[in-house]
Amino acid sequence: MLENTPNSSPKPSFFDKYSTTFKAFFIFFLLIMLMIPKQMVTDLIYERETYKNEVMTEVSSKWGDAQTVSGPIVSIPYLEFFRDSPEAEFQRVIKFAHFLPEELKINGELSPEKRSRSIYEIVVYNSKIQLEGYFEPFDVAALGIPKENILWNYASCSLGLDDLRGIEEKVIMDWGAQKISFNPGLEQNDVLMNGISAKIPVKTFTTAVADRYNFKLEIILKGSDRLYFTPIGTTTNVSMKSTWPTPHFDGAFLPDTREISESGFSANWKILNLNRNIPQNWLGNSNIQLNNSAFGVDLMLAMNNYKQSHRSIKYSFILISLTFALYFFIEMLNKRRIHPFHYILVGFALCLYYTLLVSMSEHFRFFIAYFIASVMTVGLVTWYSYSILNDKRLASLIGSVLGLLYAFIFVIIRLEDYALLVGSIGLFVALAVVMHFARKVDWYDLAKQ
Repeated sequence: MLENTPNSSPKPSFFDKYSTTFKAFFIFFLLIMLMIPKQMVTDLIYERETYKNEVMTEVSSKWGDAQTVSGPIVSIPYLEFFRDSPEAEFQRVIKFAHFLPEELKINGELSPEKRSRSIYEIVVYNSKIQLEGYFEPFDVAALGIPKENILWNYASCSLGLDDLRGIEEKVIMDWGAQKISFNPGLEQNDVLMNGISAKIPVKTFTTAVADRYNFKLEIILKGSDRLYFTPIGTTTNVSMKSTWPTPHFDGAFLPDTREISESGFSANWKILNLNRNIPQNWLGNSNIQLNNSAFGVDLMLAMNNYKQSHRSIKYSFILISLTFALYFFIEMLNKRRIHPFHYILVGFALCLYYTLLVSMSEHFRFFIAYFIASVMTVGLVTWYSYSILNDKRLASLIGSVLGLLYAFIFVIIRLEDYALLVGSIGLFVALAVVMHFARKVDWYDLAKQ
């Protein structure tokens, strides 16, 4: 029987032989478990964002909500007779014929400002809006209404507004040669739900050009976040200018021309009635949805910090995975032992980074918060790596790679339009680097690692 000699080495145990495999499975399991604190941070971002929205709603409710200006719309009442059965007596009901202007020109000037509440900011504005144009003669008979049923003396003009608290001064309209004051509320809710209205004098229908109804009015209006208009004219021309440098044009139509600079913006729209699914005149409540054609401008603040934090945390799995892969290859290629507990602490540090980012971005500009949180996290991980590896070169390598990853993610966050392209190329390069180092590991001779 042969005996072990002093120079013979004992047969490695099962755990020793497959320790690297166990370590790889542990790292993968740890990655999955770290998604729990990552989700907790995501919930924290949603919670802070919800609180911010509540604060913004509170401020805007005292100043004036987002506004949509719709009108003017002329409504002429008429009588309609009906009976439930041939034997019953006729009953009458008042309905309305609605008319939109032939031409509508809108000139708007916005004077925005920032208001703060707690640590949050909201954009509010004062605006001066001029509306002018004309209505063609109101040929109600063409709609099939008997002349004797038309109540000409009760015709009204309505202007739709989302929040009447934003009206700063009395609204007076030039209606032909007359000046007419608007009153709060609407004569009816066939078309608009909120707004102001005024009784107007109209004549019986005629086709004479001289009987066009020219109108002109100015409204001083407060609001917050956005200002929209509805294109109700056969031809609608809208011009808008402001000192706000970061507008977001939105709604059913984009401006035909626009100029944006650090000193503000100007924009112009021209919209035809053929561009929208709304007739120029109709009877009664025909389920006309004017707001479906609304357009205008959102006065956006610089890119929302919570939005950018959401985008940043989406890359957390990739960042933590690449960091752990770096530690793993350092173990394999440099014959260093890194305890699983060290992986856990580094993983928590990488998760804590996002809490730092969110909390700092509420007080500083996002790129400053991102820089400070990144420096703190990279510095902590680099220092800890040096303490467990006792090698300045390897610790510097870890810190450099981690810093490069944070810089790369910041670039992706800022490049909204090209984020997918740049991110895909970057991840491809990262995978190529991992594959390069992976080929240097003798995966079949794990006992020697």
